[in-house]
Amino acid sequence: MAQKVVLKVMTMTDEKTKQKAIEAAADIYGVDSIAADLKDQKLTVVGSMDAVAIVKKLKKVGKVDIISVGPAKEEKKEEKKEEKKDEKKDEKKEEPKKEEAKKDEKK
Repeated sequence: MAQKVVLKVMTMTDEKTKQKAIEAAADIYGVDSIAADLKDQKLTVVGSMDAVAIVKKLKKVGKVDIISVGPAKEEKKEEKKEEKKDEKKDEKKEEPKKEEAKKDEKK
């Protein structure tokens, strides 16, 4: 199961240290995605990996605090719901067109 780990990397103050932190997290097996926020010094890692392994690896970059560890939100379900809504809207739009086409055929 995928989990979301949010870390605060104290030394992540510029692009160079941000890149080092991202590369260090990318080396961990099971990481699916990484997002870094320089302003808040946060690194968000999503995947089926061990949070302790990430912290251990990032300690080589600088001081690290774990902010939160939890299940990754499944965006796929939300996307599917939106797609279904869009499809229903499209079908409703197509139905009047079909009725108009039938009327034109009768003429």
